[in-house]
Amino acid sequence: MQLMEKNSPFNQEQADQLNRLLPTLTETQRIWLSGYLAVPVNGTAVEDPPQQQESTGGGTAGPTREITILYGSHTGNCQSLAEEFSQKLEQQQFKVTVSSMDDFKPKALKKVEDLLILTSTHGDGDPPDNALSFYDFLYSKRAPELKGVRFSVLSLGDSSYEFFCQTGKDFDRRLEELGAERITERVDCDLDFEEPAEEWFQAAVAELDSGSQQAVEGEAVSPVLDKSSETVYSRSNPFQAEILENINLNGRGSNKETRHLELDLEGSGIKYQPGDSLGIFPENDPALVEQLIKLMDWNPEETVTINKQGEIRALREALTTHFEITSLTKPLLEKAASLTSNESLKELVRPDNGQELKKYIEGRDLVDLLKDFGPWEASVHDFIAILRKIPVRLYSIASSSEANPDEVHLTISAVRYDAHGRPRSGVCSVQCSERSEPGDKLPVFVQRNQNFKLPDNDETPVIMIGAGTGVAPYRAFLEEREEAEAGGKTWLFFGDQHFVTDFLYQTEWQRWLKEGVLSKMDVAFSRDTKEKVYVQHRLREHSKELYEWLQAGAHVYVCGDEQYMAKDVQETLLSILKEEGRMNDEEAEQYLADMRQAKRYQRDVY
Repeated sequence: MQLMEKNSPFNQEQADQLNRLLPTLTETQRIWLSGYLAVPVNGTAVEDPPQQQESTGGGTAGPTREITILYGSHTGNCQSLAEEFSQKLEQQQFKVTVSSMDDFKPKALKKVEDLLILTSTHGDGDPPDNALSFYDFLYSKRAPELKGVRFSVLSLGDSSYEFFCQTGKDFDRRLEELGAERITERVDCDLDFEEPAEEWFQAAVAELDSGSQQAVEGEAVSPVLDKSSETVYSRSNPFQAEILENINLNGRGSNKETRHLELDLEGSGIKYQPGDSLGIFPENDPALVEQLIKLMDWNPEETVTINKQGEIRALREALTTHFEITSLTKPLLEKAASLTSNESLKELVRPDNGQELKKYIEGRDLVDLLKDFGPWEASVHDFIAILRKIPVRLYSIASSSEANPDEVHLTISAVRYDAHGRPRSGVCSVQCSERSEPGDKLPVFVQRNQNFKLPDNDETPVIMIGAGTGVAPYRAFLEEREEAEAGGKTWLFFGDQHFVTDFLYQTEWQRWLKEGVLSKMDVAFSRDTKEKVYVQHRLREHSKELYEWLQAGAHVYVCGDEQYMAKDVQETLLSILKEEGRMNDEEAEQYLADMRQAKRYQRDVY
């Protein structure tokens, strides 16, 4: 919204300043500012806003019910939201307990008063690893009646997947079946989750306690701004990190291109730990953007609105930097069907035509959609309105900040393939491999991942299993352990296609083996032998010793492709437990579940 001088008490300079500031504010900043402006100023500077006075005997009583926030998180988004919401509630004088689902004692659920569930969905509609035990409990015969418990569910997902937000839907339905009372309706968020998550939170809190609405509107608490005025970089305010190195790790003749990126974080104040991920806000391929504009005969300089705050950009810039154009989703096709008279598209999105829709979506992009189902009876603004933001790309960090101060390293595999008669490429991976040179900058932030962390005790044995770029976090692990002079044993299982061309970070592993930082290493190069050999085969070859490590308390880490590698590794681990530990199916499953509960079995899979 533009502030016009003739409609306001501000002079031109003030109006210009406000017009530059307002579109940049996040939802949280807008809420804070509205609360701050509601307080009489009396000459107080913005850097030192008035504080809420402690309530005395004659004051209004604050909220009395206790709020429990439980999160199931794979990449860390739900955990970050849970912690953020907990802080806001505490500022509003609520009593709050926040916990991951696997750290919460399920039997205590019947004692909960107000329950806020935040969960992602993993794989084919499965709960994230740290929600599995809680999920299984809720759907077991041991689950108690929950009359008197009030709840609301926030579900994060990706609408390009068939089972969009399925775990949140399951929790929502099951809590109702157990007799709990819904505070507000469940909200299902796509990849651009920040605004709907905030709206869900505000709506839920407004119903939690009499008088809470006043707090939500900012009249009860005015947070203090950081007087240091130091910029904090985050998902909503990414840091522009300069590329220091961009190296192809694969040898000549490889079928792959794996880039090692080193980024400069100097001056950012960004901190990270091994196991965390780095988020990159990517840009679409300019060539694809031009193809789309030419196909639709759009004016590339025409301005379009890109968000709810009313920010505008030239069309070419908006399609390059803001909107997703390389993937199709069911919601997108359903909305697009209303913009054309083409009956084929209307038929494709019918509720009973799910399999055909899924088949069409696979491997196609917005250019395909617009070619296949014209003529289109809509303006460019109509099309922009149905697009979602480009999703952030998360990459496992491949460095230790202790070993590389003010730097962060990534291992990124360039994705290229042909589909439906056209070449396709990964948005971020090919941007990094083809259009990013040393000296260029990438907008980045750190995504904490508490579900993939080294053990607190440096003497604890560690088993690391990864294929391809799944080896990235283990480079960070070993750099960290080298700096800490950790004494515990380490064992790395690594797989890729060819020894000569695809042995990522070979010299580093060999140095760590020589120096004792890495105790053992077993490799599997699937294309170097007549029969393909993968990491799970190497695990089985060492089943006895591996079981001994498990019995000695070793922590097991798995990083890489979920559908194949991680699934096969888990089946192999269960097989080893049954064979070496003389366990039946149920006992082996429980052994692995207990390891997961104790943070001894951690996965970073995608």
